[in-house]
Formats: sequence, C-alpha cells, structure tokens
Amino acid sequence: MTKQYSSFSEFYQEYMQAHQHPMCRRLHFIGTILGAFFFVIFILSWNFAWLVFAFIVGYGLAWSGHFFFEKNEPMSFRNPFYSFIADWVMLKDLCAGKLKF
Repeated sequence: MTKQYSSFSEFYQEYMQAHQHPMCRRLHFIGTILGAFFFVIFILSWNFAWLVFAFIVGYGLAWSGHFFFEKNEPMSFRNPFYSFIADWVMLKDLCAGKLKF
C-alpha cells in the first residue's frame, strides 16, 4: 500500500533520507539535466523517440543510483508525482550549495 503524505514537505523529508549517498545525488543531477535536455529536443522536433529517450536516461540514471549505491527502492515507485517534483527541488538545492554532491 502507498503511504499517504499530508504535504510535499513531509514527502521531501523522507525523499532526502533515501538520497544520502553522494553518487546517487550525482546520478539524479545528471539524469534530471539530460532528461530535461532530451525533453526539449522532443518539443522542438515532435519526434517521440526523444521523449522515450528522456524518460529512459532520466529515470535510468536516477534509479541506478538507488540500486547500486543507496540499496533502496526509488521513491518514484511509491509516489511518482511528488518524486518528480522532489528531483527538481533537490537539483535546485544542489545548485544552490545547500546539498553536497
């Protein structure tokens, strides 16, 4: 059963507990940037292969961080919407220096 969160803030606290390893954070960072890049290419070209590639690269890199470094289940398996938003919040926090790579 999926855990219910009363707010995004509550989810984000648990999300950050699942992202302690620096390599996992690096892979999320790279995956989010590349996923966004390939999504922009999709928007410009309307070639759906780029959309598929955006998801494969974005989530593939992020999930590999969990499977190989964190040894836990990706939060996107439990709450894909909040997890997608949390990826961008973590990216912002990494860029702002609030989190270490």
